[in-house]
Amino acid sequence: MTSKLPRKHLIWEERFDGQTTFSPRYWTKIPRGTSDWNNYMSDYDSCYAWRDGKLVLKGLVNHSLPNDTARFLTGGVYTKDKVSFGFGRWEIRAKLNGARGAWPAFWLLPQDGKWPDGGEIDIMERLNHDSIAYQTVHTHYTYRLNIKDPKPGATGKIAPDDFNTYAVELYPDSLVYYINDEKTFSYPRIETDKEGQFPFGNHTYYLLLDMQLGGSWVGPVHPKELPVEMEIDWVRFYELGKRKKNRILNKI
Repeated sequence: MTSKLPRKHLIWEERFDGQTTFSPRYWTKIPRGTSDWNNYMSDYDSCYAWRDGKLVLKGLVNHSLPNDTARFLTGGVYTKDKVSFGFGRWEIRAKLNGARGAWPAFWLLPQDGKWPDGGEIDIMERLNHDSIAYQTVHTHYTYRLNIKDPKPGATGKIAPDDFNTYAVELYPDSLVYYINDEKTFSYPRIETDKEGQFPFGNHTYYLLLDMQLGGSWVGPVHPKELPVEMEIDWVRFYELGKRKKNRILNKI
């Protein structure tokens, strides 16, 4: 049975229709870093494509960039310093093509850069060929203090060979997660003397879409199963409840 959804008003949308490149008003390619999730990020054009009105992010074996010592190359984009929002609903419709070592993700980070104090909202993570997706909350309370009550994550079933819609709603007192409009779990704000349990009302958040490969959680990459792709049909942000006549759009 589908959960009853609140009234929502579309504020921002990216459909990728007719595009052959990114809109620099909204998106930047994610730079490489040293963490499991970003240590293969690349601006190499072959990691990105636009096909049938969809953004395609790829994970590749590096056969083409001899001056790059990374064994694999991955594509990812974010709206950092360009688009960020507070309370409301994020939705992403996408198809995740599996491979051993594939770790696609959609997630939110605080625009002010404070982690984990500002929190992290993982809308979707999928491992290998799984038929489930992970949805998780990270904060000072869950990460540094390692407190798991209330439960900070859950999984939900997906159609592994088709498009699915992943969503999270941010309220002053909770985060509520969905897959294909079915509620998977909620993370409430609680009364506690412990620090950093629910920081989400104090920040705006930017969106990351990335095709990750390998790491301690997902396991080793199997090169023979590459390239792997995820296809993103659209991204949307909604204001929830009664529309405010003089709302402020948190777009930077």
